[in-house]
Amino acid sequence: MTRRVLFHVQHLLGIGHLRRIAALAKACAGPGLGLEVTVASGGGAIDDLDTGDAALVQLPPLRAADAGFTRLLDDRGREIDDAWRAGRLAASLDLFARIRPQVLVIETFPFGRRRLAFELLPLLAAARRAGTVTVCSVRDILTARQAKRTTEAAAWARDHIDHVLVHGDPDFIAFGDSFPAAAEIAGKLAYTGYVAAEEPAAAGDPGRHEIIVSAGGGAVGEALLRTALEAQALVSGRRWRLLAGGNLPEAAFAALTADAPDGVLVERARPDFSALLQNAAASVSQAGYNTVVDLLRAGTRMLLVPFAAPGETEQTLRARKLEARGLARCLAEDSLTPERLAEAVSSVLDGPPPPPHGIALDGAGRGAGMIAGWADERLA
Repeated sequence: MTRRVLFHVQHLLGIGHLRRIAALAKACAGPGLGLEVTVASGGGAIDDLDTGDAALVQLPPLRAADAGFTRLLDDRGREIDDAWRAGRLAASLDLFARIRPQVLVIETFPFGRRRLAFELLPLLAAARRAGTVTVCSVRDILTARQAKRTTEAAAWARDHIDHVLVHGDPDFIAFGDSFPAAAEIAGKLAYTGYVAAEEPAAAGDPGRHEIIVSAGGGAVGEALLRTALEAQALVSGRRWRLLAGGNLPEAAFAALTADAPDGVLVERARPDFSALLQNAAASVSQAGYNTVVDLLRAGTRMLLVPFAAPGETEQTLRARKLEARGLARCLAEDSLTPERLAEAVSSVLDGPPPPPHGIALDGAGRGAGMIAGWADERLA
């Protein structure tokens, strides 16, 4: 009998959540497991998203107005209302009824995405009625904003979720480091290791000896890219390649390109990012989940400038953990200047390469195997 899996993912600002789910869904739909996989995406469409043999279904798209996540907007930039919510809920429930999955995987909720409870609680209730195995897919670290609703999240997890897939390594960062009630749901927790996207083949030798500056999806990284333009002149002998994510507005990207001095190349994010990192002299980036996983896999010298808007503690915790292991140097976002950035880059270049880290990076395959096992249990 065909084993069917439905993923529900919502990216609101960056695209890290979507990339991680895409890698996990691709592994589930790979030739070794025989799963029929559908990914329902509730954020804006991403042109180069690789879900492999998993089908991708676009739900009515939703995004955050800003890093505060206080206002949610539809694809026309209008704040969503009850009619929009009803339409979005109907789309998700219709998709669930049509697919009839053995396993439903919800990204982040109930540990985050609380403002999507209007959709996700009814979807989880429908799964319960159908006897579907319910799974939460969550990254290694919650933000302080997410963790402050600990009691509610733990209760929802106990009532609605069968398994919590934590995409991290407990020997590096345990889920309890950012979620105080982890012990209350310990029996549901399953660590997969970090989820790394499949590495595409690279043409030529891109990025050799360069400083690669990246800002994830680009929605909140313009200040880092702008500072790097000025810092480059203070670090001799290196070309700097600045990679702007697809969410950086076109006007801002054009301004960066126009202002780039000799020795600085400005591009949109590239599919061969992993190859650039492997060839680079050093990387300058924020400390988002996907970027850090790519850096750990490549073994690149790294300078991390973690995103640290109010309530956003996730990247700072991850960066500090890496720094404590000698795997990175950190520069606080609120102290970012061209001079400090140049000094930190020079220090990283003059220092030793990162030591072996032993952090598990096989989360896509391990997570897919767990999901397949739960689908088999459902059919047994």
